[in-house]
Amino acid sequence: LLFLWSITVSIFGIGGLLGSSGSRYLTVKYGKKKCLLCNNLLMIVAASIMGCSKIAQSFEMILIGRFMCGISAGLCVPLHHQYVGEISPKKLRGFANSTSSFFWTLGKAIGQISGQRELLGSKSLWPVLMAACGFPALVQLVTLPFFPESPPYLLMHKGDQEGCKKAIRQLWGEGHHQAEIDDIMKEKATMKNTKILSVLELVKEPAFRWQLYMIVILTATIQLCGINAV
Repeated sequence: LLFLWSITVSIFGIGGLLGSSGSRYLTVKYGKKKCLLCNNLLMIVAASIMGCSKIAQSFEMILIGRFMCGISAGLCVPLHHQYVGEISPKKLRGFANSTSSFFWTLGKAIGQISGQRELLGSKSLWPVLMAACGFPALVQLVTLPFFPESPPYLLMHKGDQEGCKKAIRQLWGEGHHQAEIDDIMKEKATMKNTKILSVLELVKEPAFRWQLYMIVILTATIQLCGINAV
């Protein structure tokens, strides 16, 4: 039992690794908005599977649901940061990106509190707790279609300058936005001369060795801070 539940907990991280590894390919091919919409569907399916596990008397459904949640989270984290940053006006971009981390942490805190036996962690309500992750995904699934695709994606990957201008006007209002479009064009020109590294190439590249060490150490120490034990 200990082995099975340990796998059930840790398989979320394995799904997250797979999801984040495929995020770049999917965003370039399909765009950030479409990927986020499909990702919401994946999370809703995962939540439904876990929510129905008690009725079906199947712990395997929890295992599958956790894995799917991990894939969804792995896709969502880089996608959300990129999309929010790209649709925000320049003066609000830093603030908009910081809200992602804030709500990620807030969601963890709410999940930990809701999991107490006095709330949703009881014998009868725990399936509701496991299915609760589908609610934010449903909210985003309903509201996201009213937002345009990311302007940099439309201009840099699709070459749709008119679509980019239309998206900018929808997001930032009417006005003169040529400076922002010029910035995107400069970034596009820079990317043509920049080699995009794979994960393996990044690990082997000596120039990024110390930055990589710092990220690994910081991430490892966060995992060792005792939050899971608490």
